[in-house]
Amino acid sequence: MKKIILILILVTSTLSIYSQDEVYSYIEKDVINRIIIDENYFVMTSYKVNSNEFVKTIGGFYEKKGKKYNVELEFNSDFKKDSLSKVEINKNSDWKKISLKENDLQGKWLMVGRVRNGKEQRRNLERPRKTMKFLINGYFQWIAFNTETFQFSGSGGGKYSTKEGTYTENIEYFSRDDSRVGATLKFDYKLKNEEWNHIGFSSKGDPMHEIWVKRK
Repeated sequence: MKKIILILILVTSTLSIYSQDEVYSYIEKDVINRIIIDENYFVMTSYKVNSNEFVKTIGGFYEKKGKKYNVELEFNSDFKKDSLSKVEINKNSDWKKISLKENDLQGKWLMVGRVRNGKEQRRNLERPRKTMKFLINGYFQWIAFNTETFQFSGSGGGKYSTKEGTYTENIEYFSRDDSRVGATLKFDYKLKNEEWNHIGFSSKGDPMHEIWVKRK
């Protein structure tokens, strides 16, 4: 029995050590840079310390070599200015781990549909236009983007929690409207057939029912 318990402790510790789901933050001048990472995806978003004004966001699938992340970007909010589709980012001592506890819904999700007037409308997930939510260790970010043209349509993020079927977002930055920063939004959520049904009211107060599926 003692051997079984010891093995379970070792396995749990190993999984914890090698988990790549993390959230980091560092401040450069008057800008907060937040990094959200899972086993294959990297997102970095910048916003101003005092005003929470959105500055930029980039993200995509990555390969890691040592402390270096080589990221093939799927989105870059400054693409029209810098034309960057690849970046190399070095992790350094300025990065502070700010991960909270893992919640339900951990991972990357793509919006696959909506329910309007009781009718379900589905999207083709193979199309280049995507809306993704990235939820890791108590932090969330949504991004609307086009993988072919690099058109950036918007992003927002902050902290989130889940409890007894209620999903709560606390908005800390929002590219479309800084006045939404500080808002707390509560939604009902249900997981059915590996799909996340996200039901409530948008930041504008409009009723919504979104359907999301996990992205690998």
